[in-house]
This record gives sequence, structure tokens and C-alpha cells, in this order.
Amino acid sequence: MVEGQILKGLGGFYFVKKTDGAIVTCKARGRFKKDNIDIYVGDRVKINQTIDNTWVIEHVIPRKNLIIRPPIANIEQCIIVFAIKSPDLNYNQLNRFLILAEKSGVEIVICINKTDLVEKKQIESIHRKYTHIGYNLIAISAKEKFGIEKLKNILKDKISVLSGPSGVGNSTLLNAIQPGLKLKTGELSEKTRRGRHTTRHVELLQLDFGGLVADTPGFGHFKLDHIYPEELSNLFIEIGKAAPYCRFKGCMHRHEPNCEVKNLVSEGIICKDRYNSYLELLNEIEENRRDIY
Repeated sequence: MVEGQILKGLGGFYFVKKTDGAIVTCKARGRFKKDNIDIYVGDRVKINQTIDNTWVIEHVIPRKNLIIRPPIANIEQCIIVFAIKSPDLNYNQLNRFLILAEKSGVEIVICINKTDLVEKKQIESIHRKYTHIGYNLIAISAKEKFGIEKLKNILKDKISVLSGPSGVGNSTLLNAIQPGLKLKTGELSEKTRRGRHTTRHVELLQLDFGGLVADTPGFGHFKLDHIYPEELSNLFIEIGKAAPYCRFKGCMHRHEPNCEVKNLVSEGIICKDRYNSYLELLNEIEENRRDIY
């Protein structure tokens, strides 16, 4: 058997890059379906060639991590791409993507696209807000090719996933990074002002300058049904750091007295918008769990 990594899954077939660099098409053994074992893009697998020269997946090597939305395994970093305009940047939605990536335990880079559509001071405001928390944020314009070299350096020799809502320019961005990819791009729907989906499946793409990157289907609202209310505060970096100094262990930073998080919000040290996002998502998660149970 030889090892490889799944680059794409389509129609029951898996495209696996072997350790020698060759890409082969594989089917999974029937026992995977029988035993309810899921196989994801990014999975490292052991494959075997049968007597009729077809390749089959025999074993999935234990994963380092798994991002649920989009479903992809063994990623080193998540590049969360949002447009600053067209569509307008939705901070609550950005925070939702951030906690999803935090849950997966991968490195995170925030990439703000379409910066050519706004004034510099608006970009600087966003940069201050998120770098103050501790995030790496880069501002780019895929259309004007601004910031592309900086993003290429971040992607070089790593396994990355680009994630974000539809219409923010993921495919345009990847085409700017490596024009030969020729990914389909789309415009905003005139009726809804939301992006049209141009990427239909998850696929790891090989970069000429080194590394793999996944272009994924853009999506908007998604449930956080795999996150527990009590763990949410730790997925907001600044809230998680302040939580140990609250008076009560297990403080939810909502109605409890002597809450350090609320103190820091009132002092302007924790951004009020981020705190409000935390409360909104906490209420949503609690409501979702009530529906389940």
C-alpha cells in the first residue's frame, strides 16, 4: 500500500495525490459505507492497486483536524475571506466564521478583499479592530492585484483553505494568485445583492509556488450546532483571556455580577460589537440546543 492525500471527491470517485506526486483516481472499499466512515478532501489515506489496475482506498489515517463547514481535513491554516464592500462587510457573519475556525484549532488569517472600493481609513479601522484581538489581517484587491504577493507568501508550502460567504471574490482571488487555475467567477445577484455560488465542491488545488489551497463553496448562514454554550467564550480570543478573572467560575458574561468581561467592555478594551456578537451567538446556540433536546 502507498500513502496519499485526497485532493477532490466527485461522484463516488476520489482523486488522490500519492507521495511521488502522481494523482490517481480511487474508489473507496465498500466497508467505509457499511461502517459509516466518512472520507473528506484533505484526508491522508492508504491506497492499493488491485489486480485489474484500479486503485482503492484501504484506510484513512487519523486526522490532525477537521473543519466542518466546509468539510475538509488536515488543514494547516484557514484564510477567511470577506469583501469590505459589494457585499458590505457583515461583522457578525465574520465573527461566526472566526469561531468556526477557532473550534477547528487551525491557524487563522483574515483576508479583506475589494479594498479598491473604499477609502483607506475604513480599511485601517477594520485592521485595528482585529489585529488588536490578535488576528493576522491582510487587505487586498484581487481586481487591482494589490496585496497578492503578500497572500502568496502566506500560502506558500502550506495546506490552506479559503472560506467565506459567496460573492466575496474567492475564485477571482485564486485566479489572481495563479491565473492558470481559470476558476469560474460570478457577480452579485441584482435582486438579493448576495453572491452567486461559482464553486460547487471542495477541492485542494496545487499551487505552482508550493502548497495546496482549497477553494470552497461560498455560504452564508450556518448553524453552530456542534458548539456548546460553555465553550463559546473561549472561541472569542479576547473574552477567553478575560474569563478566568470573573468572580464566578463558569461565568457566561451575560447577567452575572463582577464579570471581568463586562468590565472590559465598559472600559472599551473589549470591542462592544464583538461582545454583542458573542451574546447573539450564545443565545442562538442555546436556542438550537433546546430545539434538539
